[in-house]
Amino acid sequence: MTEFYVLKLLDRLQGIFRRAGVNYPVLRSILQVKLTMDSRRTPTVLAGQKDAKETAEGSPLRIQWIYLLLGLMLILFVVQDGNYMYSMSITFGILMFMISTTLISDFSSVMLDLRDKNILFSKPVDRRTLNMAKSLHIFIYLLTLTLTVTGPSLIVSLFKQGPTFFFIYAAAVILMDCLILVFTALVYLLILRIFDGEKLKDLINYVQIILSIGIAVGYQLIARLFNVADLTLSYEPAWWQYLIAPVWFASPFELLLGGNRSAGLVVMSVMVLIIPLLLLAVYIRLMPLFERSLQKLSEENAGGRDSGRLARRLSELVCGSREEKLFFRFTWSMMRNERDFKLKVYPTFGLSMVLPFIFIFNILWSGGGLESFRSSSGFLFIYFCGLLMMTAVQMLRYSTSYKAAWIYKAIPLPGMSPVYSGMLKAVILRLLLPLFIIESVIFLWLFGSRLFPHLLAVLPALLLYSVICFRLLPKSLPFSEQYSAARQKEFTGTAFVQMFILMGLGGLHYVISLIPYGIYIYAPVLVTVNWWVWRISFPRTEL
Repeated sequence: MTEFYVLKLLDRLQGIFRRAGVNYPVLRSILQVKLTMDSRRTPTVLAGQKDAKETAEGSPLRIQWIYLLLGLMLILFVVQDGNYMYSMSITFGILMFMISTTLISDFSSVMLDLRDKNILFSKPVDRRTLNMAKSLHIFIYLLTLTLTVTGPSLIVSLFKQGPTFFFIYAAAVILMDCLILVFTALVYLLILRIFDGEKLKDLINYVQIILSIGIAVGYQLIARLFNVADLTLSYEPAWWQYLIAPVWFASPFELLLGGNRSAGLVVMSVMVLIIPLLLLAVYIRLMPLFERSLQKLSEENAGGRDSGRLARRLSELVCGSREEKLFFRFTWSMMRNERDFKLKVYPTFGLSMVLPFIFIFNILWSGGGLESFRSSSGFLFIYFCGLLMMTAVQMLRYSTSYKAAWIYKAIPLPGMSPVYSGMLKAVILRLLLPLFIIESVIFLWLFGSRLFPHLLAVLPALLLYSVICFRLLPKSLPFSEQYSAARQKEFTGTAFVQMFILMGLGGLHYVISLIPYGIYIYAPVLVTVNWWVWRISFPRTEL
């Protein structure tokens, strides 16, 4: 079996694990298997299909160059001399936003996974060791991701700011990852202790949305810590800053390198070290309780079942063939019941809902009046609804019950078009359309009735974008593949292309809005283009 460098590093720390009550040899073996499986190829159930053969699991490191490029912008902050509170608060705000959203969207299902218990609980493996293996597995990937993002800025800081800055930065990054991972796990534990069964599963999905929105909004507060006067930044301490973690991680730089010895900075510098370690100690002690509480996720509750009446009525309205209606209802039901799908898509739903209003708030905060804003093109922020489709369309291929995909071979399907079109229509009506309606109501209140013709153009643009997202990804039957964080990372490059296309649609709308009565021509053109694109993407007959 493959020997990993990180395991050799853990061997030097095994005394810490033993004192924490963890069976280190068993822990090492579990981690070795998990890391080995992440690096191997796993053929899909439908490996004989053209679009599904030899789907590579691979390692997330395969696309780490994208995160490396994102990390280059952090160099702009670490090279600044003086005012470490500003530069490092922004730096850790960006890092915590990226790492937290990655943890919530990619690794929550691993943290809440129950599939290991059927194999490992029949062996002499205690729950604390198993839970530690899970946490370390996630922490290794998070740390790898974090070091990839911070790598360029760490190297530059060593030569520009000196060894002291470098070591403070590196230690703070590790403590930050530890804080994010443990805090998320403890929040899940709290929810697990209060609720059970299907109610718990639904509540965890709502927690994903709340955490995503909270992280996005909290990140915006960082820039409000500083007053700008005469083109200079001044930091003003306030009690509520003790609640914003990026400010904690910036305080040691200002204390040790900036020469500021204020009591507030001393307290926050101590918090950087004490709080992550204290939470880690609490988490280790509560590991057995966490694992026992996870068993509630396997409980079924009849109250959580769906009669399917709404799905049947909608399928009759929007679908043509019998096969398309069938897969519309199947996808609708799976999106409601597939816990992993909701764990990964619902946070994006929350972000898509709150991001437009964050940008609006930033514009109003910078000095623009509400009346002048209402006459602007700020309504184009509604295009952020499309971010939801980037994640939702991609996640439609994954399921914890992927082995049941053999049924596709037994169904006499006339072609794949009704499968794909029914699947896409289901995700549009269940997720995109409700989000669009909610934001449209709020935007109509903000911008008035003049926005109505623009909304009639935004909706077909988002429908067109949904088909584009589908066509950019390899075709796969709904819920037919096994999910892994490693595999999902392979689509990150495609996500950037999808993002640029969404920005392009918004930019085109802006240009059209500058033309008198242009929107009244643009909207019917978009409807026609939609009809044509859907027709060629999902032909009724396949030769």
